[in-house]
This record gives sequence, structure tokens and C-alpha cells, in this order.
Amino acid sequence: MYIAMNRFKVALGSESAFEDVWLNRDTHLQEVPGFVEFHLLKGPQRDDHVLYASHTIWANHAAFEAWTRSDAFRAAHRNAGNAGNAGGANRPLYLGHPEFEGFEIVQTVK
Repeated sequence: MYIAMNRFKVALGSESAFEDVWLNRDTHLQEVPGFVEFHLLKGPQRDDHVLYASHTIWANHAAFEAWTRSDAFRAAHRNAGNAGNAGGANRPLYLGHPEFEGFEIVQTVK
């Protein structure tokens, strides 16, 4: 199993708009071989942002890599550049660029 995460520092006051972008987008994930599960995580509030993470579980690293090269990936991220701004507004929803982290699962306890 492989976990792919992106961390977002969402500007204070932009939490609802950021969540709406995710809740209303077509992810195309269900049609991708090796996709297992997706989570949008909301974390702690800091002085100037709230931490969010997109958390995707894949059957293996190869399945994730294949997703990043797929038409489904391009379709899901077609408007990703605009996701940093609410509907193209001037006020950014998140600070800086998302930070990617990828993890091979070493142990699972159920």
C-alpha cells in the first residue's frame, strides 16, 4: 500500500471556500486502477492558517505513479491552479504551494 498526501496551509477565513472546492470537484479517482480510498483532512489552526491534507491510499506506489500520468489525473487537476483562489478571486485560499509527501506502508494494524 502507498499513501500520497498534499498539505495545504489554508488562509484563515477561507476554510469553507477551500472545502467547497474539494467537495464539489470531480476527482475521477474511482475509475483508476489501484485506487483504494481518499480523505480530506482538517488539522490544527495556526496564527495565519488552518492545516489541511488530502490523503489518498493506493494499492502500491506503481498505481499512484500511473494515476499521475493518466487522463483521469489531468482531468481532476484541470483547474488546480485556480483552486488556490476562490472562483478565480484575488484572495488566495491557501498560503504557498501544497507540500507533497508520499509514504510506503510498513505496517497496518486493524
